[in-house]
Amino acid sequence: MITDGHHAAGPALDGELNKALTFRTVHEPTAGPKWQSLFEYHWPAYRPWYLTEGERERPSYLECYNALRHHMPELLGTYNTLCELAGGGDLSSRLLSLYRPPPYITGCSQAVLASPQSTVLARNYDYPPELCEGTILYTRWNQRQVIAMSDCLWGVLDGMNDAGLAVSLAFGGRKVVGEGFGAPIILRYILEFCATVPEAAAVLKRVPTHMAYNITVADAAGRYVTAMIAPDRPASIKRVAVATNHQKKIEWYAHALASETLIRERQLSILVDDDATTDERLIAAFSAPPLFRHDYRRGLGTVYTSVYRPNEGKTEFRWPGKVLSLGFDSFPEEQFTVHYASRGLYG
Repeated sequence: MITDGHHAAGPALDGELNKALTFRTVHEPTAGPKWQSLFEYHWPAYRPWYLTEGERERPSYLECYNALRHHMPELLGTYNTLCELAGGGDLSSRLLSLYRPPPYITGCSQAVLASPQSTVLARNYDYPPELCEGTILYTRWNQRQVIAMSDCLWGVLDGMNDAGLAVSLAFGGRKVVGEGFGAPIILRYILEFCATVPEAAAVLKRVPTHMAYNITVADAAGRYVTAMIAPDRPASIKRVAVATNHQKKIEWYAHALASETLIRERQLSILVDDDATTDERLIAAFSAPPLFRHDYRRGLGTVYTSVYRPNEGKTEFRWPGKVLSLGFDSFPEEQFTVHYASRGLYG
């Protein structure tokens, strides 16, 4: 969610836009030097982002700590450990709470295909590549194995735990900002302490969010819901398999038009409602328009596709021409660079 030295952007030799993002997998069951290294690498870019509106606009450390203790008390031990690894600074500790962070928006499409034999949660993350950390973390911070695409240093854009629960977020397409947490830390909390969709739904119903998000959750038993959460109204949690970037009705027309949220929702709805749709057909749809987007100039291009199979404990991260397969029993560390251009992606 922030720029750093991993990235490069600018015109290629032929004048075409060219952005690059280095992805890396990091295996560290107990938070330690690897996470500390990630923090030290990203902090110089996160710090000015956190202060974008001025330090007085951000809550104090005590407000952040008390909010975590009240709403997600089981997460305090991990939070304290990470704050210590980050050096114990006031500003970094406030950011790591993700309580009332600066506002931000994303795109994204996500869908669940569930059958008695398997459950698949697939999604495209649409965002400026230069604002993505590109870190896929394997952790075991609270006795539960978690694989997740990281954001805000320990938050989750999408991920899965070894209890067979997968989760993904999409921006809700509304401008409202209020009291609450950034959605990535709510997803982290769910993966650390929930095992089923009903448990996750209870968290999404009670933990306040600072912006509007559509959170899709699926589990190994074939259950799924999409929660439309926002700071100004109760969460709407329904057995809906598809989410893009609006809640019930369009409220931010310019964003809806630019992100093509209705077109993507319709495409996904047709797919999941068709009895002939297989896992492979759904996943393939995410690699082609309208779901796969090349609008990198406006920050609405697809950065990666992720596929979660909670029954098997396996996940895939996909780019055109490349598939990274990971699981709780196989998580090699590697890194590679993806280039994003208006004409396509290439490694």
